[in-house]
Amino acid sequence: MTDVGVLAGRALHALKMTWQAGRVTTLLYLVAIVAQGMLPAVLALLTKWLIDGVQRSSTSGGDGSGSVPEPMLTPLQAVVCIGVLTAVLAALPPIAEYLKSRLQRGVSLLVQYRLYSAVSRLEGLARFEQPEFLDRLRMAQQAAVTAPEQVVASCFGLLQAGLTVFSFLGVLIAISPLMAFVTVLAVLPALFLQMSISRQRSDMMWEMSPRSRRQLFYQRLLFDLDAVKETRLFGTGRFLLERMRNETIEINRAEEQLDRKTVTRHVPLSVLSAVVAACGLVWIVMAALRGEFSIGDVSAFLAAVAGVQSALGGAIADATAAYHSLLIFGHYLDVSSAEPDLPRPAEPRQLPALRRGIRLEDVWFRYRDDGPWVLRGITLTIPFGRALALVGLNGAGKSTLVKLLCRMYDPTKGRITWDGTDIRDVEAAELRDRISAVFQDFTCYDLSVAENIAMGDLKFLGDVEEIRAAAEEAGIHPHVARFPRGYDTMLSRVFYQEDESGEQEHGVTLSGGQWQRIALARALIRSRRDLLILDEPSSGLDAAAEQEVHDQLRRYRANSTSVLISHRLGTVRHADRIVVIQNGKVIEEGSHHELMDHRGEYARLFSLQASDYMDSTAS
Repeated sequence: MTDVGVLAGRALHALKMTWQAGRVTTLLYLVAIVAQGMLPAVLALLTKWLIDGVQRSSTSGGDGSGSVPEPMLTPLQAVVCIGVLTAVLAALPPIAEYLKSRLQRGVSLLVQYRLYSAVSRLEGLARFEQPEFLDRLRMAQQAAVTAPEQVVASCFGLLQAGLTVFSFLGVLIAISPLMAFVTVLAVLPALFLQMSISRQRSDMMWEMSPRSRRQLFYQRLLFDLDAVKETRLFGTGRFLLERMRNETIEINRAEEQLDRKTVTRHVPLSVLSAVVAACGLVWIVMAALRGEFSIGDVSAFLAAVAGVQSALGGAIADATAAYHSLLIFGHYLDVSSAEPDLPRPAEPRQLPALRRGIRLEDVWFRYRDDGPWVLRGITLTIPFGRALALVGLNGAGKSTLVKLLCRMYDPTKGRITWDGTDIRDVEAAELRDRISAVFQDFTCYDLSVAENIAMGDLKFLGDVEEIRAAAEEAGIHPHVARFPRGYDTMLSRVFYQEDESGEQEHGVTLSGGQWQRIALARALIRSRRDLLILDEPSSGLDAAAEQEVHDQLRRYRANSTSVLISHRLGTVRHADRIVVIQNGKVIEEGSHHELMDHRGEYARLFSLQASDYMDSTAS
């Protein structure tokens, strides 16, 4: 069970955010809630005075005497007050709903912005490869949309219900303190039951979170365009559909069990409340027939019992919703207040412009504490102004090494230095600002051509000349020039773009090789960076285009520090230094000619690829 103090802290956090989202709106909403909570009991009391006044007048011949106590207001005054307050009470719900919706929009905007800001502050990749964090992030996303406003709405609903209960209890106590006590007592078990059910529902949602994530995964595969071509060709759509259905069935089964438990426990308590109300009605009617109560007392009693039970029922529902929302809200608070995933230096050092080189010193790395070693004691130097190529089979650790250079992770053991400065002593953002890269798994943004390229350096967003220069360097400009809107053409199969007349038109679909050049232009627009990383920069290109790109890159890399990764060894032979990695270790290092003369692993791999080309040429 979550500690009451923790829940109270979360509620205060949600209320604080609501206040920040709109102070005036919050105050007006509070006034509306207080009025809605108090007015029903006031109307019940006015109705009692009206009936007692009429009864007193009718039984005494209008002289003001009789056995009925004299009310505080005359019947005419009571009627006027009832009319005014009824009109006010009728106008309050739509006003309160408007204020509530206004607050919901403001809180939703604030909460979502803070959540995604917190996620953006996670500088590394480790958290995004942890299933538990991904489950918590999904719950936090859900909480960001609904939980804070539900917490606030429930808290205000509790306030309204509480005011209604206490005001009606005041009326009820004046008539019969015993019935007031019994009425409240009959409703309390339902409150504790609902709190227990809410806790179980939250636990169930957390347990089902992996299934919900898999369900969404299968749904995406059934609709994602890149996946659809394979599912159609291989006929796997039915298989994925059944997987999605099975996950949904298991989620529904868990929800059904909890709903059944709720019904079987809740019905007897609801019947108990109804029996208490019926017994109270019989009791007061019999007492009124004996002359112990007036007709106004009976009327007020009926309104008070119904009002208390209704308000307590609403309070239970609001308390349950608040409790459940506070539990879910905890996931949002956990993510938004998460500690940095990469250690931050207490006193960050300034990163000097690269002048000597980057060095990896006995670097070991594994993704999990109990996982296998991916890098095993890597020691190498990336000389300033030179091109270093990393060569090795799949899984050798090349891409992992690139992630360490970009400080997406820190080495498990060893260190990486930049002109002698440990990169862990530098702010990650400052380090990355000195690096440009083309990753093997680059991103295809559903944005315009210009925006796709400018994502490499947003200071050039809107700078047509710089964007075009990067596109020309990457060899994509001739293709863009033929697009209907040039660099303003949308590269998307998901979103439309509007023409000058407001008509929607489809974006342009690129080939894999064209996207590769867009990604390359994105890296090249980050001009004057100290380090350029090219991880399979031409994997989607044909032989002629690949040769053209690498010729351009050699000119671009001249006198600059760069790291090149490629499985096509013919593209790395011109690198100043070639490092061969096998099973996370450096096994060879040298120039192309030195390694060929050495007749080791590099020579073997190069010869295998060369023989394939020769065989293809001969055939």
